[in-house]
Amino acid sequence: MTTTTTTAGAGVRDLGKRFGEVRALGGVTLDFPAGRVTALMGENGAGKSTLLKILTGDHQPSEGTVLLDGAELVLGSPARARAAGIRIIPQEPEIIPHVSVAENVYAGALPRTAGRRLDRAELRRRITADLDRLGFSRVLDPDLLGSQLTPAQRQLVEILRALTGEARVIAFDEPTSSLSEHEVDALFTLIRRLRDQGVAVVYVSHRMQEIFQLADRIAVLRDGMLAGVLDAAEAGEQELVRLMVGRDLSQLFVRQNVATDRVVLQVEDLTTDEVRGVNLVVRAGEVVGLAGLIGAGRSELALALAGDLPVRGGTVRLDGRGLRPGRPGEAIRAGLGLAPEERKAQALFLRRSIRDNTSLVVLDRLRRWRFVRRGAERELAQGFADRLRVRASGIEQEVRTLSGGNQQKVVLARWLARKPKVLILDEPTRGIDVGAKAEIYQIIADLAREGVALLVISSELPELLGLADRVVVMQNGRITGELDRAEASEERILALAMADDLSGVGGRGADGGPNGHGGRTGPGGPEGHGDPGREKEPRDEGGRP
Repeated sequence: MTTTTTTAGAGVRDLGKRFGEVRALGGVTLDFPAGRVTALMGENGAGKSTLLKILTGDHQPSEGTVLLDGAELVLGSPARARAAGIRIIPQEPEIIPHVSVAENVYAGALPRTAGRRLDRAELRRRITADLDRLGFSRVLDPDLLGSQLTPAQRQLVEILRALTGEARVIAFDEPTSSLSEHEVDALFTLIRRLRDQGVAVVYVSHRMQEIFQLADRIAVLRDGMLAGVLDAAEAGEQELVRLMVGRDLSQLFVRQNVATDRVVLQVEDLTTDEVRGVNLVVRAGEVVGLAGLIGAGRSELALALAGDLPVRGGTVRLDGRGLRPGRPGEAIRAGLGLAPEERKAQALFLRRSIRDNTSLVVLDRLRRWRFVRRGAERELAQGFADRLRVRASGIEQEVRTLSGGNQQKVVLARWLARKPKVLILDEPTRGIDVGAKAEIYQIIADLAREGVALLVISSELPELLGLADRVVVMQNGRITGELDRAEASEERILALAMADDLSGVGGRGADGGPNGHGGRTGPGGPEGHGDPGREKEPRDEGGRP
């Protein structure tokens, strides 16, 4: 374990922060040296976001100091932090929807003519030069409106915005969660260039592969305290996990065989604008993984099953009862729940409490006459918050103030309260640390043991291989095949995910045959196609493939 004392770059000394009775940080002393990439890791709720918000002037410390080049710095506002050269690229980009990319990038510093009108020619020159300089000219159109941007493009706008002016410290908060492989490569090249130019880089991520690829040193927070600082070249994954969670997570997945023969969800020839001819069966107690690259149609299939997208043909039956398309309320009452990928945009009421968000789909059960029984509602929300170990000051805390992992637990609490027969989980551990992942994997195992039929969409292939009894693979809106647990591998899944692009890929569905339960692949697919769990293309405005 190493420690660093430096005057070049940024740092904090004995930093503490309290929110009422909740201690978010306690006595953290940490340096972010110039010309080095310091990865900041820890479980959700460990204090990473609080530390970044203090560095950028959004929060004021309860005790301790912030240092820049060895001198104490008082950051009373984000404007002061920016003037000092401190930048942050947030995980959730803040984009003005009705102005162009160029105007979003230079908001607050738009070029003006002598008559104080917007100088569009100068704006065009600046944005073109910056896009070329940073290597993003191929993936970002400066004339697009903010409302037209994909999540990946919104992230790139934040990066461009942060790099206008002189930056001395730049913090990246989960920057690759919405980026394609090409965009990630461009981002990593940019970060290394910034490091070589003497910028102090802070990189927050839960993806260990990225951390070991990019970081020079790794600082770990646990429960608001500094657990240690490691040299990235010498650190091991297990050592890092132990620092993060205080225990060994060698048994991350819960293996069990609880699936029954009772068919709960049966999909026949389902067709939408994005999905065609899908046949799918999920049984009680079974975990079916849904794999595929971006654009495969996985999220569209989930939304269609939940009644949130128009259906052009085919049938969906839940426990033998047909569901009418385009009726989310009917799907919920029949026993189907969906936890979408974009939990903030599609699942949560961010300015409402944990209690409100948990009870949302069971208000009919909590009513007496026309009034909700508040005592029963509080008891229900508290019970699930305790069961899922939601880290919060109480069930009246606003969901927007929770960490990503705890927000996801609130989404799961909502559906556990409803007691669904089928639960669809779309990227359930996206942006969540390894400790929270283990807890969510246990929740999935518990639900399967209770007889719930689970359909899990994930772009992380090790996750699907660890969770699923079967893996169904999609490409171009159709199912190209499936694999049971014994025969599934990353290579075979990737081969089916690229079935239209590769020759010699076997499997029912790939050749136009049935694509429901029972399909099998032929020989394992080719290797050397990069990380098969990596997203390949950006997502649209709603976070859908």
